[in-house]
Amino acid sequence: MRTISLAVTAVASALLLTACGGSGSSSSSDGKNGSACSFDGVAVQVGPASTAPSAGDTGEVPVSLTNQSKPCTLDGFAGATLEGGGTKVALSTQKGAKAQKLKLAKGDAASFTVTYVRGKAGDKLSLAATKLVITLPGSSDSASYKWSYGPVQGKGSASDSEASVSAFTQAGD
Repeated sequence: MRTISLAVTAVASALLLTACGGSGSSSSSDGKNGSACSFDGVAVQVGPASTAPSAGDTGEVPVSLTNQSKPCTLDGFAGATLEGGGTKVALSTQKGAKAQKLKLAKGDAASFTVTYVRGKAGDKLSLAATKLVITLPGSSDSASYKWSYGPVQGKGSASDSEASVSAFTQAGD
């Protein structure tokens, strides 16, 4: 009898979580601010970039999000990982950057910037990045974008890159 009751409870819990989460995304809601923004509700544009022209130069890649759905919230920093040649490097947040909680109504936009130092092609300290993977705060889903801005310099190794993520800023009014 106890086994049946536990099974029924587990199934009911799974159904409740499925009903709350939408299309498989993991998001939270506080009732008045909307749920965490997720990729199934926003349009993303990576670039155009201010590309670092040669090794040692700094470049910036803006990432813009426009809410296409119900109100949602960005509360924290975007997660960003650069990948290339079997190596994955999680980017740190910019020194001194402070995250702010942004509420995005349908049509509102926000952006953040990936700042990087271009590495020397073929150098053991450079990551030959080919992909940028982004996660949004409060959501477990991710999206991948082509990285075409050259190798990224490492601090002491290719897995410790000189690249960082800024805080979100709201676009428009």
